[in-house]
Amino acid sequence: MSFRDNLQHLRAERHMTQEQLAMLLGVSRQSVTKWEAEKSQPEMDKLLKICQIFECSLDELVTGDLTGRAAPDAAATIPAGPPTDVCGYDEHQRMMALKIPAGIAVILVGIAIGLFFEGAHDLAPVGARDGLFVIIVLAGVLVGLAFLVPAGMEHAAFQKAHPYVEDFYTEDDRAKARRDFSTGLIAGIAFIFAGIGCLIMVEPMAENAALFFLLFFIALGVWWIVRSGMLLGRTNVAAYNKSVADDLEVEDIVAAEVDESMRSALLDRKRRSRKLEAVCGAIMIAATIIALALLFAPVLTAPDMDSWTPEGTSAMWFWVAWPIGGMLCGIVALLWEAFGHSER
Repeated sequence: MSFRDNLQHLRAERHMTQEQLAMLLGVSRQSVTKWEAEKSQPEMDKLLKICQIFECSLDELVTGDLTGRAAPDAAATIPAGPPTDVCGYDEHQRMMALKIPAGIAVILVGIAIGLFFEGAHDLAPVGARDGLFVIIVLAGVLVGLAFLVPAGMEHAAFQKAHPYVEDFYTEDDRAKARRDFSTGLIAGIAFIFAGIGCLIMVEPMAENAALFFLLFFIALGVWWIVRSGMLLGRTNVAAYNKSVADDLEVEDIVAAEVDESMRSALLDRKRRSRKLEAVCGAIMIAATIIALALLFAPVLTAPDMDSWTPEGTSAMWFWVAWPIGGMLCGIVALLWEAFGHSER
């Protein structure tokens, strides 16, 4: 019995399509097709992963006969019918929709708590009334990063392991996600309005407490809005597949087991993305040079340095260069994307 026969039998036994097996292995469907046509062989790490998926040894898979083995439990099979989530995509995206908003909200809550205690205690005999504020804010940032950094690393690892995901969401799933997003958006805005209301009512009595309630409710609102948006975005599987080329490095794309047309498309998109990054980087460097010129030119040309003030000079507006640079980058990105699509 050959590897091809064993693989075909194991797939059929578990009601698994080539696309589903490819998603589990992090390769393209064309790679699985070539394996079953005996036009190529999987690498050792893929063979070991196949053994793990089908619960068999390497010898049994490559040289044995698995057709006579007892059928697996029903829980281990993939139901026949429409595409299903075989690589844990939905679970992964739901995890991201918890950790990312939580990290952002924790940072905002840390700032809120810091503002509440600002100036409340001296940490040193001289000049440390803001020290407690800084410590609390830094602690909030660290806790927030404890959510954000692992989530980003897990997402990068998931993308590398699953560069392509077959769309398994139904129209009912997407409609429910849209309804949930509308509810979350309204709830988030309501929390932000509640924070503004607290600011208006409490500020005359206690400014620090008013700022605390404002940022606390803003944190709740941001949590609802970001989470709802990410849960809605997870149903756009095509956008996920498209983003993989932007996030993976060139070495990962070259090493991926995909057909040549897909590899060429991914590399082309990566090259276009790097060109866009270079153009936007040049724009922001130019904006920085202009900002520094606006800031220091009036100072260097002033006849009397002691009486010089920024009012009425270009130094007042040096910061405008960066927002304008950011807007120019956005315009270039839109035109770049449109030009790329017209080329294709």
